[in-house]
Amino acid sequence: MIDQEIQQLDKLKNDLIAWLAESGASLLAAVAIIALGFWLAKRLANLIIKLCDKRGLDVTLARFFAGFSKIVVIAFAVIMALSKLSIEVTPFIALLGASAFGLSLAVQGPVSNYGAGIVLIITRPFKVGDTLTLNGLTGQVDCVNLGNIQLLNEDEQRITIPNRNVLGEIFTNSYDYSIIEAVVGIDYSADPEAAIRCITEAVQTVEGVAPDRAPDVGIDNFGDSSINIGYRVWVPTNRYHRTRYAVNLAVFRALEAAQITIPFPQRDVHLIQPKTSEG
Repeated sequence: MIDQEIQQLDKLKNDLIAWLAESGASLLAAVAIIALGFWLAKRLANLIIKLCDKRGLDVTLARFFAGFSKIVVIAFAVIMALSKLSIEVTPFIALLGASAFGLSLAVQGPVSNYGAGIVLIITRPFKVGDTLTLNGLTGQVDCVNLGNIQLLNEDEQRITIPNRNVLGEIFTNSYDYSIIEAVVGIDYSADPEAAIRCITEAVQTVEGVAPDRAPDVGIDNFGDSSINIGYRVWVPTNRYHRTRYAVNLAVFRALEAAQITIPFPQRDVHLIQPKTSEG
């Protein structure tokens, strides 16, 4: 029994040596073709990104073109390597097509993400660096992939959203900035026009506020104890909360310096003494 196994191992070894002697050169050539294909694919992808950057093309499209070109070059290299080993590639292509059809029925979710990704890349409703607000989530677009987009917020949290949820939903694109909306109340005895001027000047002194967008300041509503002044200011998304805190502090200090009172809620209580009848 052991002798038979030894003979089988010797036969297998001899067959392997014979195959290597006969096809060793083809095998080395196939490995060299694949290695060269990966090298060319990487160089081509870097070249496309540089050309797109030089021509000012959108980063999303540049990455898409680079990635697609890399996949095509590697696929051709694999096909050439298989043909070098005298392996017929036609059955593999047919099998790949049949498998892709069956797989598409089983993975409709990912396929729909890829389809939506292609639409987003072609139509470009937003680009890398824009600020998106979608389903209550806000962040700057960090990358747009075929399957998903990724947002980064001020806390450096990465938010991944499937592309089909982006294409089929209503979203807001505020580009590089987000808007601060706040309300501060002033006493009814104060001059609202003076308060509006004071707040406008205060928010414009805060570092980071958009220089090309004038803040909107005006009477928001009339409260029970105060005239409520609303202000809307555009600030960088990646410093939203930091700038919001600075804006609110600047508004408070400016009103304090102008001696404009911020009242607290109060109620007037009237005591009515009931009349008593004398007996």
